[in-house]
Amino acid sequence: MTLTQMITEFNQIQFPKLGWEFNIDPTAFTIGGINIQWYGILIALGLTLAVLYCFPKMKRFGIDPDRAIDAVLGGIIGGVIGARLYYVIPNWAEYQRDTFKDTFLAVINTRNGGLGIYGGIIGALIVGLLICKIKKIKMLPMLDVTVLGLLIGQGIGRWGNFVNQEAFGTNTDSFLGMTGGRIQQVINSEMQIGGSMYENGLEMVWDAPVHPCFLYESVWCLLGFALLAFWSKRRKYDGQILLMYMAWYGIERAIVEGIRTDSLMLGSIRISQAISIVIAIVSIILLVIMHFRVKRDPESYVLYASTEESRMLIEETRRKGMKGMDALDDDDDEIGILDDEDEDDETAAPDDEDGDDNDDDDISDDSDDDNNSDENAEDNTKED
Repeated sequence: MTLTQMITEFNQIQFPKLGWEFNIDPTAFTIGGINIQWYGILIALGLTLAVLYCFPKMKRFGIDPDRAIDAVLGGIIGGVIGARLYYVIPNWAEYQRDTFKDTFLAVINTRNGGLGIYGGIIGALIVGLLICKIKKIKMLPMLDVTVLGLLIGQGIGRWGNFVNQEAFGTNTDSFLGMTGGRIQQVINSEMQIGGSMYENGLEMVWDAPVHPCFLYESVWCLLGFALLAFWSKRRKYDGQILLMYMAWYGIERAIVEGIRTDSLMLGSIRISQAISIVIAIVSIILLVIMHFRVKRDPESYVLYASTEESRMLIEETRRKGMKGMDALDDDDDEIGILDDEDEDDETAAPDDEDGDDNDDDDISDDSDDDNNSDENAEDNTKED
């Protein structure tokens, strides 16, 4: 086991065998006395990229993006609340304060981390699917496109754990092993009698590198996104991408959770690991069953995106948008016509005045001609 020196700078992070060293303050910047953490920025970045990817792809799954906005927003809110509760409830003693106000503020303070992915998924599903039910949005196609965005968010959001030096694993001699000032401090503290690592029976030393669990999960999720996005064009039935996500992520989390040092525990059971194992097994079984069902009777499993209902809903929204644009164009044209008519009236007035003058001139000329004719007639009479 490669040993490392004591790191006195809490913000310093090292990868000893790679020769990499970083000094990253978890606080990105301060606005009005409020510290903005890199953790929150990375979560927001992952969420933004997920939304930017998913919305343009929804029509491929037969979902009208305009109708899905409420479900997405509700799912995000439900996901954040669920992720926080999943982390806080098992560790309630750490957040309980003397007053309700102080306890509430401690619970909602996520700037330093403290979110559970499975709680986020459960919260997002409850709120998002409820809104889908109300808005009459097909759930399985919606979930298929949603999990693609979820992989993006997970892959990027995990780097918040890197900045905070949290969610690390047991000691390792791997070339990817990392250490840091905060990591060493946590190990020293939690390996004392009464500490969480000591109580969970872990054998940790502060002066050895640890597994970068954040890196394992980030790479796995981004790789999974690439594979599932590719397969989404070839999916055979609605819900297939959802099941593939559950199997893909469940396998990884079951393995990585086994080497983490901060797992939520229920007795001697790692909660997230147990959930992951169940999810992975169930989803794999369902994938196998659905494979043979679709192979035996493919006509019974038509993608929602290929149905007339989906096309009509999307076309209806498109036409409403076109009518709105036409109405705006009509308003602009009416205003333009009024302006043009006013201009025509203004230009016509001088022409009419000139016309009247010309008419008067013509009358005068006719009178002069009549007078000349009379004079010529008198002259001719005198000559006669």
